[in-house]
Amino acid sequence: MSEHVVNLLLGGPVDLIPSAEVKQRQNETWIGVDHGNIYLLDQQIVPKIAVGDYDSLDSSELLRVENTISDVRYAQAEKDFTDSQWAVATAFNDLGATQVNIFGATGGRLDHELVNLFMMTDPKMQSWLRQVRLIDTQNQIDFYGAGEYILDYQKDYRYLAFVNLTAVRNLNLWQVKYLLSNFSAAYPVSWSSNEFLPGKSAHFSFESGIVAVILSRDKHCNHC
Repeated sequence: MSEHVVNLLLGGPVDLIPSAEVKQRQNETWIGVDHGNIYLLDQQIVPKIAVGDYDSLDSSELLRVENTISDVRYAQAEKDFTDSQWAVATAFNDLGATQVNIFGATGGRLDHELVNLFMMTDPKMQSWLRQVRLIDTQNQIDFYGAGEYILDYQKDYRYLAFVNLTAVRNLNLWQVKYLLSNFSAAYPVSWSSNEFLPGKSAHFSFESGIVAVILSRDKHCNHC
């Protein structure tokens, strides 16, 4: 199966959206979520699909979305799923995505940020666990189920964090600056500010649970 990347643009703070990467991906498939549609249209990117309850748009912005995007989908403000969950499901179910990159998912309201960080723990979302990535100007977040993994060295990111979002059993970190052996917990823990060894891949494994791996860099860098 050939790769089909679908990018989502949520309504997070504009200053955390890596504009250069969005521009590089302008010819890929996009889904706009709520006010994320306006950001994309301002960048001359027309989403294939718009989703949301659009409560963050004023009347002129909503009219712009409706007049420009051919497939506009509406949700009630009161619902039992988030717009980001809906957009992810739409990308996989309707557009046949093999990889979904989510921009505009961090910063701003903390409750929204936590929803986006934890949404992949929802049993309905877990079949796509390894196919979803959150991206902002400082961070790249990937999600893992139980197994053993190798992370290629990333020169653009100084820090490496391992966050078990659920209960985890026998989490091990090796070939990184700070080692960890057979850690188990029934609650989330953030093993932050770890680092790659220069030029070397990082290794980790765990027997059960869901772990977010966060690559981070300081705010001021040449690659943001």
